[in-house]
Amino acid sequence: MPKPKSKYLKFELEFAIHASKSSLYNFFSTSGGLSMWFADSCSVIGDDFHFSWEKTEQVARLVTKKENHHVRYKWTHEPDYTFFEFRIEVDELTGDVALVVTDWAEDVSSMENAKLLWVSQIDNLHHALGAL
Repeated sequence: MPKPKSKYLKFELEFAIHASKSSLYNFFSTSGGLSMWFADSCSVIGDDFHFSWEKTEQVARLVTKKENHHVRYKWTHEPDYTFFEFRIEVDELTGDVALVVTDWAEDVSSMENAKLLWVSQIDNLHHALGAL
């Protein structure tokens, strides 16, 4: 049976990061790390990460992770095929570290807004990494 066509659009953004794989991984795989840049607060109950921003709370389920490589979450209120993922890539020649963020948006306009939000969030991550 063919997979139903999704109305959501998948996109990826790549950011240069000046940090070790292990320290970067901790920033997107732990509640303490995520609270430093991604959300005002984050708590974990089982595989569910509860994120809070001012008066808003959302829950994302941890789908998969590989230490020092990637973490994938799925918002519990979004369609099953959507997710957001943080993936670490290292250039074999230069050793440069990049963070690849994968996310989904409902339409092109939402995608552009989501990309701007990710740029802002990753700027927060850069500041948090610099505070180490």
